[in-house]
Order: sequence, then structure tokens, then C-alpha cells
Amino acid sequence: MGVSSSSNVETSQKSGQHIMTSIQSQMPQEKLPSKPGQWRIVHACDLTRKYFEPETKLTGGTEQTAGDAALSKLHSLGTDSSQTQPIQTEIDQARLLDQTAENEKVVLQRRQHLEQHIRSNPTDPNSFLELGQIYRLEQKPIEAKRVLEQATELFPDNHELRWEFEEATLARSLQQLREVAELANRLETAEADRELHRCQHDWACRRIEICQARLERDPSKIHLRVALGEAMLDAGMYEGAIEELEPLLEIDAFSPSAYLLRGKCLLAMNKDLDAMVELRACAMRRSVPAPLRLRILSLRLLCETAERLGIQLTLNRYRELLRQAETEFAKQSASANVS
Repeated sequence: MGVSSSSNVETSQKSGQHIMTSIQSQMPQEKLPSKPGQWRIVHACDLTRKYFEPETKLTGGTEQTAGDAALSKLHSLGTDSSQTQPIQTEIDQARLLDQTAENEKVVLQRRQHLEQHIRSNPTDPNSFLELGQIYRLEQKPIEAKRVLEQATELFPDNHELRWEFEEATLARSLQQLREVAELANRLETAEADRELHRCQHDWACRRIEICQARLERDPSKIHLRVALGEAMLDAGMYEGAIEELEPLLEIDAFSPSAYLLRGKCLLAMNKDLDAMVELRACAMRRSVPAPLRLRILSLRLLCETAERLGIQLTLNRYRELLRQAETEFAKQSASANVS
């Protein structure tokens, strides 16, 4: 290209810094993100059971999980913002492909530079952070976890490194779960099902560990108790989840989720009548109306439980409330699609 080697390296580093600055601008600094779908695959506050629960069916199969939305975001990172605009001509498409290839080359050069840099000078925490971000951008959470684990050993008091290591740990566990789930769906064997169960348990355990660690560092992050309670439900720790969620019952912003999760725990413990009390508190409280999605989920569980117990009059009431809620949800979805 007629440019000296040193100039190439300098240009690569500047370009790489520009791209990673763009990525870093989307990242929280030892605080929880306000919404899912940012650059990383999963956040502790966004952890849900949508991979194996009916929540994703509420929009007719069109709803993205937090992980899916973040994965879509990952594919767009490291590219020019013009890529989000419609491609009008073949020339535009060719230019777009060139830009994508060039940015991928810049990221690769930056990664190689950082790998060499931390081997020779492992005293810069920012280099570890940036390298971990690049691995995440390349959808290599196991490499990100390895690098960030090394960094946390070198800099044990660096909260940002600790946060990113936890994020990479979650991302790796989720990646394994998705891969094994796809494999189990194809093979349909007992061995594959056992491996899927192991990955599901690992995913729950990793969430429990990280939520507990973050709450220990900062007890004011009470919203993490929802994620912790849900992970404990997934792990079969029903009594612990019920106890963990109890303080949230007095906080309007979190009480609907807490009641729903407590109801699920009680159902799993075969305490149907106690579970119905919790589920009604989620679905039918007028003082603190639950979000529509949570209301629908609670009413579905109430219908199933009432039918199983043979409580016909109550079942009819729950079915009518469920019909109204689903009609309202359909109207909201149609309105959102039009807008």
C-alpha cells in the first residue's frame, strides 16, 4: 500500500483504539446496565429462564431473549454506523463489505498487538480490559475469561476487571448451554440430555455465585435479588429462593417478580394452595399492578393449578382474567408493530 511498517502499526493502533472506545462507551463501570442488549452477551440483572420457559411465546415466537438481543448487537459492533442504513445499490453493498473486512482486520491487528503487549508487560489493567472486550466482540468468551482471570489475580482490587471477569464467566456458561441445547435437540439421546441438564445446572450455579458476590460487594443492588432468586429456582434451591425474595415483597418495583418466582418455587415443592396465594398477589393486586407479561404468566399458572385441583368456579374467574390480559397484550403488540 506504499506505507511504512511503523506507520501501519500506528494506524492500526489508532483505529483499534477508536473501535474499542466505541465499544467501551456502551459498557457500565461497576454498575448494572439500564437495559439488556448492549455489547456483552448477558448481564446478571437480565438473566432469565427464557431459554426453557414460555415467556418467549407471548409474542408468537417473535420476542428476543436478552442473550439473543445482545448477540445481534455483537454482530453489529466494530462496523461503521452506515451499515444500519438500507443498502440502496450494489456499489453501497460493495462498500459495506469493504468496510466490514477492513474493520475486522483492524480488530485482529489490535488483538495481536495486545496479546504480545501483556505477555511482555503484564502491568497495564487497561490492556487486559481491552483484550477481553475484543475476545467478547469475536464471540470467544472462554478466551476472555482466561485473560480476565489472569488480570484479576494481578489486580485483585480492580473492580472493573472483576466485573468483566464475571461477565465473561456468565457468557461462557451461557455459550455452553446453548451449544449443548442445540446438540440435544438434534441427537435426542439420554447422554445428550444428561449433558444438557449439567449445563443448565452450571448456568444456574454461575448466576448464583456472581449475584451473591455482587450483593456482598454492594448490598444496595437489591434488584440482583430477583436474578438470584430465579437462579436458585433453576438450581432447585426453592426454600432459599423464597427466603431471598422475601425482602422484595415490600418494594413495589420488584414485588410482582418476587411473588411470581415464589409461586413457582411453591409449585415445585407441591404446595399448590400456598403457591396460588403468591400468584394471585402477582396477577390481581390493584394497589401494585404487575407488568402485563408477568400478569399473563401468573394467570396461566393459576389456571393450570386450579384445573389440577378441580376448583371450577375459581378456574373460570382466572380464565376470564387471562383472556382479558392476552387481548390487551395482543392490542399492545399490534399497536407497537404499526408504529
